[in-house]
Amino acid sequence: MIKVTPKVKNILVPVISVIAGFIVGAIIMLIWSYNPFQAYSSMFSSALGNMNGIGETIREATPLIFIAIGFAIASKAGFFNIGLPGQAQAGWLTSIWIVLANPQLPKPVLLPLAIIAGAIAGAIVAGIAGYLRAQFGTNEVITTIMLNYIVLYTCQYLMQQVMSSKLRIDTDTTKTIPANGSLKLNWLTSMFGDSRINAGIFLAIIGLIFYWYLMKKTTVGFEIKAVGLNPFASRYAGMSSKKNIISMLLSGAFSGLGGVVQGLGTYQNYFTQTTSLDIGWDGLSVALLGGGTAIGILLASLLFSILKIGGLGMQTIAGIPYEIVSIVIAAIIFFIAINYVIGLLFKTKKNRSDYYIPTRKEKGPNNGVDGPGRKVIEGEK
Repeated sequence: MIKVTPKVKNILVPVISVIAGFIVGAIIMLIWSYNPFQAYSSMFSSALGNMNGIGETIREATPLIFIAIGFAIASKAGFFNIGLPGQAQAGWLTSIWIVLANPQLPKPVLLPLAIIAGAIAGAIVAGIAGYLRAQFGTNEVITTIMLNYIVLYTCQYLMQQVMSSKLRIDTDTTKTIPANGSLKLNWLTSMFGDSRINAGIFLAIIGLIFYWYLMKKTTVGFEIKAVGLNPFASRYAGMSSKKNIISMLLSGAFSGLGGVVQGLGTYQNYFTQTTSLDIGWDGLSVALLGGGTAIGILLASLLFSILKIGGLGMQTIAGIPYEIVSIVIAAIIFFIAINYVIGLLFKTKKNRSDYYIPTRKEKGPNNGVDGPGRKVIEGEK
């Protein structure tokens, strides 16, 4: 075993998981007589070799950042929220509907209104599972799985049966949203080679900063983590575990924002979904790979975007099936899932500075009787 500090170990484990995933992908390619070096070079050149590819990579990462934050917040509180696809879909449909129904509103009013409405829609869906867990102890894994299907078919019904026909092209696709409700920025699109990058990336960065500040600097963040680590001790300390339904509301709101940027930024409309949104599951994987940290989520989302966007180039340039990319992603997730095994390669060590070594004249901290950190010295009264 290699001795490393806990921080270094937290970095090495996901890095090794990613490398192991690429190695597994390379082995699969070799078995089927493909050149892995050509495959991976075409992948990275497609995703990062020109401004259009970079723009599309950033665009692909944007909703994953929001959804990964949503999963991480719930996870910190002890919730395993796998209703992310449904929450994102609710945010997507709601935001598009708001914009199409109010085209006369000015952009400074309409765009924030649609974004907020989409976040609220995601929060409501997640809040249902959070309420059932807090009040009745219902397993949130089951309820969020069921809610994915409920939202999927409810959105289909609302679009086809409730939404005005004036807002739709046909029963499966809405009209394109007007410019005053879009996240598209012409100057940003031109800068990145006419890609679909949009202002959602700026919102995602703000979301990462908010997530970091919430968890590191606020009482709410501390209580979320405390309840997640030990709900019984937290309840004894006066923290109501039921209050942390707020974590599921926040989780759903961020997941809803993931759907919002898909609708108002990437596609500019809504169309009938036949299955749960892929961005929901990919966002969950990003959160796991990123270790629930803001910087980790950012880097992991970019990696997954490179795999997704570069995988298309790998298929067209190197002639390698796109399914190989899915194998690489699945292998990475597999190695993340067994990170305990990978972690056995390393033995954590602690710095001597973390410990206090008393001098011969000191008797110790006096159990905090005279205040925290107070040391009783021989001869002191």
